[in-house]
Amino acid sequence: MRLIQLELGSSRAVARVDGAKPAVVPGAKSMLELAQSAIAAKRSLTAEVESRGAGESFDYEAALAGGRVLPPLDHSDPTHCWITGTGLTHLGSAEARDKMHVKLGAGDENLTDSLKMFKMGLEGGKPKGAGAGVQPEWFYKGDGTALVRPGGAFPMPAFAQDGGEEPEVVGLYVVGPDGKPFRLGFCLGNEFSDHVTERVNYLWLAHSKLRACSIGPELRVGALPEHVDGDSRLIRNGKVIWTKPFLSGEKNMSHTIANLEYHHFKYTQFRHPGDVHIHYFGAATLSFADGIRTEPGDMFEIEMKEFGAPLRNTLAKKSAEDFAYGGVAVL
Repeated sequence: MRLIQLELGSSRAVARVDGAKPAVVPGAKSMLELAQSAIAAKRSLTAEVESRGAGESFDYEAALAGGRVLPPLDHSDPTHCWITGTGLTHLGSAEARDKMHVKLGAGDENLTDSLKMFKMGLEGGKPKGAGAGVQPEWFYKGDGTALVRPGGAFPMPAFAQDGGEEPEVVGLYVVGPDGKPFRLGFCLGNEFSDHVTERVNYLWLAHSKLRACSIGPELRVGALPEHVDGDSRLIRNGKVIWTKPFLSGEKNMSHTIANLEYHHFKYTQFRHPGDVHIHYFGAATLSFADGIRTEPGDMFEIEMKEFGAPLRNTLAKKSAEDFAYGGVAVL
């Protein structure tokens, strides 16, 4: 089952788009509301949707083209939407993996911190017995104000050194009334980042992540297949100037999804009832790594057949800072 959120006239709606004819889910004004109804009824999201039947049909392609499709999960109060992620979780391409293993054989004393963490994930990210495995790299992306809807433009700050795509699979979660996290499913995501800033010094990784991002357009309900593959493209002036396949799913990862989820939700501050969590699971394919520098007006396109319609966003650089140096007032 694949679901979206969209604007219909002056109101919002949830719709099912995996059938022959896209149709609104009756009585569901938001994905959060629909999920909370399923939690209250103690049934799956699929069962909740099916119990409501099919509502009015609509033109999905027109909704996408018109910019009326919203992120598949959000919160009416953006401060109750956490956007986070984990890095160094994917094995990457065969070539990159071979190079990584050569370096791993050199001895721990010669490894960078990144390679040490990658090695830890290879050795302990998929626990075979009961209990959790090694914890991954973790980062904070922002709250719900950082979400750009599918088809929208990423606002690249004037102070940014770069604005590049990171195609990833994303987990979508709602925290229940008793503090228990519920996973609704997965979607595509572009974890837009500043890779030039990150490469200056790894300790600036946190700064490089504080940017806009996008997810969707479709939420795939249920488990993530062990192997999913798709394509990431950079389009300039209507022409594809770079494209590369990217992989995800546990077969292509050094951690299990369960291990990544545990090491996020083990913190009590991430289990507040009613909060929404959007969690990126990591990337292994970047145009920046191939020497590409993005420009305003470029379009990012990320596509995997398991997630239906592709996720597209453009790049728009701001001409001025939102906040000037010395702008903090003294009371």
